[in-house]
Amino acid sequence: MKFVLRYPLVAGTLLVLLAVLVLVAAGQDGIARAAASVYALAVAAYLAVGMARRLASGQFGIDILAVTAIVSTVLVGEYIASMIVVLMLAGGTALEDYAAGRAKGELTALLERVPQTAHRERNGSAAAGTHTAGTETAGTQTESQHEDVAAADIEIGDILLVKPGEVVPLDGVLLSESGSFDESSLTGESLPVERSAGDGLMSGSLNGEAAVRMRVTARMEDSQYSRIVALVKEAAESKAPMVRLADRYAVPFTALAYLLGAVGWIISGSPERFAEVLVVATPCPLLIAAPVAFLGGMSRAAHSGVIVKYAGVLEQLSRIKTAAFDKTGTLTYGRPSLVHIRTAGPLAEDEVLQLAASAEQYSSHVLAASVMDAARNRALPFAAATEATEFATHGVRARFDGQDVVVGKPAFVAEWASGVVETGLASGELAIYVGASGNFVGSLVMSDPIRKEARRTLGDLKDLGVRRTVMLTGDALATARHIADEAGLTDVRAECLPRDKVEAVRSLPDRPVMMVGDGVNDAPVLAVADVGIAMGARGSTAAGESADVVIILDDLSKVATAVRIGQRTVQVALQSIWIGIALSVALMLAAAAGYVPAIAGALSQELVDLATILNALRSLGPGRQGAAARVRSGESARQAPLPG
Repeated sequence: MKFVLRYPLVAGTLLVLLAVLVLVAAGQDGIARAAASVYALAVAAYLAVGMARRLASGQFGIDILAVTAIVSTVLVGEYIASMIVVLMLAGGTALEDYAAGRAKGELTALLERVPQTAHRERNGSAAAGTHTAGTETAGTQTESQHEDVAAADIEIGDILLVKPGEVVPLDGVLLSESGSFDESSLTGESLPVERSAGDGLMSGSLNGEAAVRMRVTARMEDSQYSRIVALVKEAAESKAPMVRLADRYAVPFTALAYLLGAVGWIISGSPERFAEVLVVATPCPLLIAAPVAFLGGMSRAAHSGVIVKYAGVLEQLSRIKTAAFDKTGTLTYGRPSLVHIRTAGPLAEDEVLQLAASAEQYSSHVLAASVMDAARNRALPFAAATEATEFATHGVRARFDGQDVVVGKPAFVAEWASGVVETGLASGELAIYVGASGNFVGSLVMSDPIRKEARRTLGDLKDLGVRRTVMLTGDALATARHIADEAGLTDVRAECLPRDKVEAVRSLPDRPVMMVGDGVNDAPVLAVADVGIAMGARGSTAAGESADVVIILDDLSKVATAVRIGQRTVQVALQSIWIGIALSVALMLAAAAGYVPAIAGALSQELVDLATILNALRSLGPGRQGAAARVRSGESARQAPLPG
């Protein structure tokens, strides 16, 4: 009954075909012919209405062949063949749904694991968030100490119990001494990961064999898993522009079918020959191949930790010619550490750091977090400002008890403080300058090393046909140049404001352009690029929402993976379309020569459908190039490859 309700045309066609065969067996050929003809023409009329609407909107599709094939077989008396053509068209929808469901398996797996409830400690309110991680195991907690609460009602700081085999409901920090978690549905890594007390936990990961305690650090709507689920829903509902690729072949394919049918009719002198040619020219392979391939590509990307929001993005990824990168948090780890403090006045090192950290707490820049972490490590308290203003990519100015403090780039600090002297930096270092009460008081020297996978990623992109690589950063030229030289980038644009990055991407000549970033200030340029890729593991929500692709791992090499998957997906889609065309043309030639009767032609088209769908499903696999790249990147050899 469920099948009948979902596919009424398939069920109705099977029922009518069975009745027609029974009538033929009973010797009622006239009634059988009339019943089959009326039903087939009714279906043809239904298809013709949809075709007329598309033609009125300027879309010429290849479904005109299906309508012609049905009508022609009825007119020449091949009513069994007409029923088979109708069944093939109706069954094609069901077959496409099955293939699409197979291709979207990785996407729907994420949606099915959305946590709905959490086990909260009865005294585990936000106040309990100050508890430190101890050696007490969660197994000593009794059931009476916990209450089941809707995950959406959990607050930051709540203490949760995650039982063995349960999904971590929200982002948090592990309080138990250790734990093992399966993150395969999020990252694609098949091996469990070990976490220790104080380590972050990603919502959506699967707990191992021991119950653990955790402290919540983000509400349900802000947790990583919820963000991923939202992206997956958006991705699963999208439609691939490559579906329209079949319509690009509509005019020549239709013209060829009619030409061969007419030639067969003229040579044989029989109108049946025209019908036989059109039967094998039905367009199901072209209609099914492209969307199945693209859904498979999106599924493959999700399995690799890359969420592609729209299927059409895969086509853009396959043609990328320029790759632009932000520096901090993208090419580097984005976790600069304090190397040393250089004073330039009466204040001691800790006093300079304390002033800087007090001002930086009002900044959203990634370096601000590093400055505050350095102050916390020295147990330095933060002062509260009476007013504070952040100047994007330049620095921050704050007032404390009548004293103005400025922190940021040397030129910015020099506007508010006298005596600024740029400090000497070693390779890979950067400096944050500090002014107080109108005077330069010192600088904080920090270092943010390049990602270990950066150079390999740039090399992989070059192998994939990316001609140009560019760094767009707000940092000083010396620091940017050092990172660019280490990574192997061909172009550097330093000291860029967000609008400068946007203009730079717009002006790049080799297109399409891909931009990779992670911060709030990257959101505009990610939106304006042909393909925006956000490093979403630690990146901002704004960057993720502006991007077309979100990498949910803190791994730059996934950028090359996304491009590789895009290229393979388009390759498989085009292969599938051409396979369908080649097989259909071969059958049309044979039918025109009189070797394929109408009924045999209708049945043979089912084999063509099957061949194109099976080939399109190859986009689920990495292919030879992807498998070789996975080995180079050191991915686990134990991860079972998907078919293909």
